[in-house]
Parts: sequence; C-alpha cells; structure tokens
Amino acid sequence: VKQERYWQLESRPHTDDLDTTTARVRELVVDSIQRQLVADVPVATLLSGGLDSSVITAVAADYFKKEGRGTLHSYSIDYVDNDKHFKASAFQPNEDAPYVQLVSKFLCTAHHTIEFDTAELIDALKTATLARDLPGMADVDASLYLFCREIKKETTVVLSGECADEVFGGYPWFHREELLTAGTFPWSRAVKERASWLAPELRAWVKPEEYVAMRYAESLDEVPHLPGEDPLEARRREMFYLNITWFMNTLLDRKDRMSMAASLEARVPFCDHRIVEYVWNIPWEMKTYGNREKGILRKAMEGILPDEVLYRKKSPYPKTHNPSYTEAVRTWLLDTLNDPSSPLLRLVDVPVIRKIAESDAQASSIPFFGQLMSTPQLFAYLGQLDYWLREYKVTIKA
Repeated sequence: VKQERYWQLESRPHTDDLDTTTARVRELVVDSIQRQLVADVPVATLLSGGLDSSVITAVAADYFKKEGRGTLHSYSIDYVDNDKHFKASAFQPNEDAPYVQLVSKFLCTAHHTIEFDTAELIDALKTATLARDLPGMADVDASLYLFCREIKKETTVVLSGECADEVFGGYPWFHREELLTAGTFPWSRAVKERASWLAPELRAWVKPEEYVAMRYAESLDEVPHLPGEDPLEARRREMFYLNITWFMNTLLDRKDRMSMAASLEARVPFCDHRIVEYVWNIPWEMKTYGNREKGILRKAMEGILPDEVLYRKKSPYPKTHNPSYTEAVRTWLLDTLNDPSSPLLRLVDVPVIRKIAESDAQASSIPFFGQLMSTPQLFAYLGQLDYWLREYKVTIKA
C-alpha cells in the first residue's frame, strides 16, 4: 500500500489580463454548473438570494429553458418569527427573504420556502449529531438536515453555493486586517477563551493553545508560495490555503452528511477543481475587482442577475434569531450540568460553563466558530457532546 497526494494547488504567475480573466471565470463557472445539472432524476437549486446561490440558479434556469427541461425549482430556508427577531450585524447585514423573492421572480423559478420553528430545531440537534457521527455545528447542522429532509420529498438532487467564499475570498477575514493577521485560524480566534471552558486537568493534558498553534504552523508550512511575491499578497495566499484546506472541508463535510442523512444528493459546482486551480493564482487586486469581495466573480456574471443581487453584500447561511431557541438550548445545557451522571462533567469546567449558561446570552455574544456560531450554539454544542458521549458509549479513562 502506497499513500500519496494525488492533487495539490500549484502557484504560478497569473498572466491573463482582466478581460481574459473575467471571460475564463465565467466560462469555468457556467460549465461546472451545467455539468452538474446532468441527472436522470429531478434537479433543483438552493437559493438564499446571495451571490453564489443566485448565480447557480440563474445558470440552471437558463440551461433548463434551453434544454426544454421545464421550470427549475428552487428552495430557501427560513425560521418562524425571524423577521421579528433579526438584527443586522457585520457578518449578517440583511435578511435573505426579499432577495430570494426577487431572484425567483426574475428567473421564473418555482420557488419553495421551507420554514422551521424552535421545537423542530431542538429535536434535530440529536439527529444531526448522529448524521455527523460527532457533535458539530449545532443548529447550523440541524437546520440543514431538516431543510434537506423536506426537499427530498419533492426532488433528488440539489445544487448548492458552497466553496465560492473560500475560492474567491468572500469572508471578512480576507478583508479585515486584524483578522488577516490574527496569527491563528481566523474563524476560531478565541483559543484562550475557549480553552478556559475545559476541565483544568483536561486543559493541562491537551494544551489546547499549543496544539492549535502547532497545527496552524504545520498548515502554513504546506502553502505553495510564489517566489518573489509581495508579502501582503503572500499572506493572502496563506489565508486562501487555510480556507480551502480547513474551513471549506468543514462545510463540505457538513453539507454531505446532512444531505445524505436525508437521502438528498447535494452538488457544489464552485468546488470544481478547474475553478479552484485557476482562481488560486488570480492576484488579489483582480479578485476584488471594483473593491468588492468576490469582485471578479461578480464581474464575470454580469448580465445574468439584477444588479442589486449581483452586488449584494455577502450574507452567510441563514440561522434562527428567535430567543426561544437560546432559551431551549440553555435549559438543555443546565439540565445536563445538573445531572451527576452526565459524562460531559468530566470534560468541562462546570462552574465556568454554568456561569456562561446563566448569563444573558443575547447581550454577551461569545465567539465560538465561524460567522454563525456564538453563545446559543455553544450551549447546543455542549448538549450535543453529552448526547454523543452517551449514545456512542464513549468511555473516559482517568
């Protein structure tokens, strides 16, 4: 048995001018989407009203029309009372619903909005743990599982917009200097704070801060640098590598496990290796054409979407903002902490976690993971961890 890497990114000077680059990006994206529409079962798209899913839906709708495949069906997710509780933030500047309707109307898709309430999300947290075989991204996983389960009732394959942010540089940590130069994985910067939640003896054994620093250094050592590259451009290349090899893997694993748990096949056109290889070497100034995140993708896809969608500020996967969800997962966690038989108690610093759980989770947002996971997701994750330890009969030895 011989184990070896079969594919890796190669850094080389980008010699195409702006017009050539724009045309090539459009060609690659359109071709990837059209290739992944080939199926002998019903195919639909996931539509959030953001750039990535709207591009996929626009290309798919045009392809359906030209091929005589009838009306394209599109699907979006929402939550009961989200319109009442949504609060804009730097990561999530506006709601998706108005943009979803705009795109669907513009492209004439048969659109379906699937809405969930808190009770369904809470129930699905355990199912999502089983689907992932580990505690995961809390309601971000659970909602995706529920979404896929409902879609599966009407279709078999969906195209989804994952990977565009990692490949084209859509996340805030590509653009904000304090995140770009944080010296650790930018989606989980609060390593010291998160380490303080572990039981002291576990913390002493694992040494979380040292471990994360080691893995971060190992990852940077793997980056295929381009000789003579400007230091800032080289740093951005490192950021792209970290995103493609770590963050993108996490999201792809999430999408694959949650969708297949519902027997739904989810395809990700932006992950086509030809797109990844080409965009990898496009310089930052060109990637951010027009001084916008994913600017080259926006320019490449001009004419297929309304400008207010094509140039909409990035908004991540929609999550619930309902305070009833926070209260439900808080109660789950406190009940777990009050159970002397809970295996979780040996892994966490109980007084510290209890203090967090009893505080105002809405007022103090704790950074947990990525853009979407903060205090409520921490509560749910720890509940999932306790459930996983019990369900998988994990033994913790002294």
